[in-house]
Amino acid sequence: MKQLFFILAVVLFGSLSLNAQSWKAKKDVVDIAIGSEDHTTLVAAVKAADLVETLKSDGPFTIFAPTNAAFDLLPDGTVSTLLKPENKEKLQAVLTYHVVSGKLEAKDVVAAIKAGKGEATVTTVQGGKLTAYIDEGKVFLKDENGNASEVTATDLKGSNGVIHVVNKVVLPK
Repeated sequence: MKQLFFILAVVLFGSLSLNAQSWKAKKDVVDIAIGSEDHTTLVAAVKAADLVETLKSDGPFTIFAPTNAAFDLLPDGTVSTLLKPENKEKLQAVLTYHVVSGKLEAKDVVAAIKAGKGEATVTTVQGGKLTAYIDEGKVFLKDENGNASEVTATDLKGSNGVIHVVNKVVLPK
């Protein structure tokens, strides 16, 4: 009887574990950002820019997601100005500058940096370029203005892409 109970417990636990994994895999990149307390500003901006539907599409996307603290580093009034309806196109440009088509996991970015002899340049959905490099064992992104942002968390995998967290907002020219 104990053996039967043990077998049932293992089967039930395994089933629950698989269901939890499949449910988790169904979250897209937008759902992942919505679930993060550190990305409420980003989520508000994505909504204001009418990019939710786009970022919930099949993708795949690689998103370099600035935290709330990253947005706080921008000059006073920048975020509130960008969130105004009349600045929607500029907000879209800033946000899509943080998105790359395709799924680039951390290992892919590091491999590209090594293959590029210390740098790897990617084209963003906005059309601009970001340059990835490694400094003191940490991966950074340099925007077209020469400003750098550290990648602080990697490989938050969604059903339609991957998110890497960055500590500064990168800006196109």
